[in-house]
Order: sequence, then C-alpha cells, then structure tokens
Amino acid sequence: MARPVIREFFTGIRILGKGFGMWRAKPKLLALGLIPALISFVLLAGALVPFGLALGSITDWITPFADGWASPWRELLRAGLGIVLLVVALALAGAVFTALTLTIGDPFYQRIWRGVERSLGGPEPTGDTGVLTTIGEGIRLVVLGILVALLTLAIGFIPVVGGMLATVIGVILSGRLVARELTGRAFDARGLTTYSRSELLRSGRARVIGFGVATQLCFLVPLGAIVTMPAAVAGSTILARSLTERATPSPQAVEQPLPPHA
Repeated sequence: MARPVIREFFTGIRILGKGFGMWRAKPKLLALGLIPALISFVLLAGALVPFGLALGSITDWITPFADGWASPWRELLRAGLGIVLLVVALALAGAVFTALTLTIGDPFYQRIWRGVERSLGGPEPTGDTGVLTTIGEGIRLVVLGILVALLTLAIGFIPVVGGMLATVIGVILSGRLVARELTGRAFDARGLTTYSRSELLRSGRARVIGFGVATQLCFLVPLGAIVTMPAAVAGSTILARSLTERATPSPQAVEQPLPPHA
C-alpha cells in the first residue's frame, strides 16, 4: 500500500519538473508570468522581511513567563517558537502569493495554461474561467491558508516534537491548497463542478500533495517563487490533464459486447 502512495507522490514532483521543462520548450510563453510573480513577491517580501527581523522581539513578548528560566532552556523555548512562527508565516505567504499572483496576472496565466493544453495534444477545453472566478478562488485560498496557519501554530506548541510536526504538516497542507488553486483553471475550463474537482483531487491525493509540496518548497528558495510560478501553472495543467484522463476510461478499456454464438 505504501509503495504506490510513494510512487504517486514522486509522480507529482516529476510533474512540476515537467512544468519547469516548459521554460526550455516555451520560454516566451512562460516569461509572461514573471512580472505578476515579481510584483507579488515584492509585496510579500515587504511584509515578511520586517517580520523576520522582529522575530526575536516577538518571541520574547509571547513568552514573558520564561524570563526567569535558566539558560539554555529559555533560549531553546524561544528559538523553537521562532521557528514555528516562521513556518506559519511562510505557509500563509505561499497561499497569499499564489492567490495574489494568479489574480494580478490572470490574462498571462490564461495564455500559459492554454498553451500547455495545446502542446499536450488532444481536445482543448474551451470553458470560461473568468476573473470573478479567479478572485473568488483566491479569497477562498487565503481563508483556508489562514486556517492552516492557525492549525500549524497550535501544533507547534506540542512539547518536544511540535516544531518538527508543525513544519511537516504546514508544508503538506499549504502545498495541497496551492495545488488545488493552480489546477482550478484547467478544471473550470472542463466544466467540472466543485464536487467533481474535489473527487479528482481526492483520487490522486498523493500525486497532488507531491506536486504541491514541491511547489511550496520551491517558493521558499530566495527568488525561487518568481521563476517557479509560471512553471507551476504549466505543471498544474499537466497535473489536471493526468487526473482527468485517469478518471476517464479509454475506449480500449470499455468492455466490448460478446460476439453472438454461431
């Protein structure tokens, strides 16, 4: 049971790799997504950098009860709390970055995912994915990102293992949210309802998480989010296509009627 799940997880990572491969195959197309990503990155960096610089003061303010603790327990507590707060901030930043970038650069990312659809061959989905839908999905992503951040923060207070658990769970949950948001255009264009989309994502949960976690980790690399965003949009189109095709039986898989007896 574990082996197929692990294989699916790494399939999701490879799909993001195929998205990065589009930088070589269609550099002009993916370059369209750089400017919106850069704008969002600058806006978020303007909030995250001061937060990171003030992290020591914030942890001191949250833990006044530890002022009288002996060294090194006081420092260990505040360092652990600082790590948890940073993980929470980065998890939320990934969701906000994705929602903000897709909203700002909607016309550019529409061209990217449709260009990738055409390059994959087969029937191209022609459904509408309007700006209002993009804004609504973005708001939903931010709200869910806040809930994930709060859950991660709560887990971080578990003694001893809280910091590690918070990091792992935060990356997994926020990665899944990002993957869901990125596949939204390709699914909407196929006319899928919210329920159908959820069913498809659930059917390939390990693949979706692998793609989302890899994307989230690339976002954490300095300036990596700018280059990763267009590749992630391309990769999410491949991911959506793979999940849809797997759920649709091929003509060869349809049982043929038995020939009449002579």
